[in-house]
Amino acid sequence: MSYSLQPSKLCFTKAIEALKKGGIVAYPTETFYGLAVDPENNQAIASLYALKKRDKGKAISLLIPDYRYLSKLVSSRPAPYEVLIESFWPGPLTLIFPALETVSNKLTDADNTIAIRISSNYIAQRLCSSMGRAITATSANISGEKAITTAAEVVQKWGDKITCIIDGGATPGGKGSTIVRCLKDQKKCKIIRDGAISREDIANVLPCHYTVCNV
Repeated sequence: MSYSLQPSKLCFTKAIEALKKGGIVAYPTETFYGLAVDPENNQAIASLYALKKRDKGKAISLLIPDYRYLSKLVSSRPAPYEVLIESFWPGPLTLIFPALETVSNKLTDADNTIAIRISSNYIAQRLCSSMGRAITATSANISGEKAITTAAEVVQKWGDKITCIIDGGATPGGKGSTIVRCLKDQKKCKIIRDGAISREDIANVLPCHYTVCNV
C-alpha cells in the first residue's frame, strides 16, 4: 500500500494507476474519507462491496469530474436538479438520476437510478479529473459503522486491504452528503438522507411550486 502525507503529482499518478488496475484508493472529500474504485471494473466494485460488508442491494454513489459527464451516465435530468446543481455543486449534495441502460447494474438501484455528485474537495476533484471519468464515492468505513475523518484512521481500519491512501488532512466530518431524489411528478424533491445541506437550504433555492419532503 502506498501512503502520501503530502499529495503530489506522483501521488495522484500512483492512485490512478491503482484504480486502473482494479485497486481501492482512499481519499478525502468535503465530508469524510471515501473509497474509490473504477466503476467500469466489475471486479473492483465487487471487492469494494466485500471490503465494506455492504448489502449488494444498496447502490454505491459516484463522483464525476464535471457537469458535462452526466450525459455519460443519466438518461434525463429532472428540472429541479438544474437549480440544485447551480446552487450546491461542487459540494455535499448527491442527486439521484435515472440511469442510462448502458450503466452497470452494480451501480444502480432496482429502479435503475444512479446517485451522483461533484465534490468540492480539491483532492477528490483532482483524483476524479485525473481519472477522466467517474469514481466511487462510498465512505471509507464498514457499512453502518462510524465514518472516518483522517488518513490515520483509514490506515488503522484497513491497513494493506486497500491499495493507496491520499492524505489530505482531517476532513470536516459532521454529516455526509445530503441525498435528494426528485419524484416522478417533478414537483416534489424527497430528501433520502439528511446531510450537510439542510432541507431549508434546498427549499430556499427551489421555485415556490416545488415541495421538499423528508423520507
